[in-house]
Amino acid sequence: MKLPIIALVLSLLTLCSGYNVSYDSRSLIIDGKRKLLISAAIHYPRSVPAMWPGLVQTAKEGGVDVIETYVFWNGHEPSPGNYYFGGRYDLVKFAKIVEDAGMYLILRIGPFVAAEWYFGGVPVWCIMCLALYFEQKTSPFSITCRSSQHS
Repeated sequence: MKLPIIALVLSLLTLCSGYNVSYDSRSLIIDGKRKLLISAAIHYPRSVPAMWPGLVQTAKEGGVDVIETYVFWNGHEPSPGNYYFGGRYDLVKFAKIVEDAGMYLILRIGPFVAAEWYFGGVPVWCIMCLALYFEQKTSPFSITCRSSQHS
């Protein structure tokens, strides 16, 4: 059932423009021009798609040239193997709006999102998976907790 994810990635790749990016001690250099990038967060599922162009335009008018957003796993995979990219979870549409505004997009892909979002964006169906992970005596989380208790 990885086909929907592959389709999403391919859809996003069609939006990508080729850039020559480098950096030195002073700045990023994009296509031979020094850039100081200003970023703002717009979490696409927190608003309806009709609001996205206005939100992006307002950010641009405020001097922002990069929009960053989390990709909310619980919205895109509401049940195991069932993917959803419609409505307020239409990530391709959101990316296209950002591109049409002449801005860059940073996707912050989870699994966990630190955005005051229900269960950190982890699907409810997967919470037991996380509980088991955290409870394992050999998990990195458990090992770190034990070592911090002895310091």
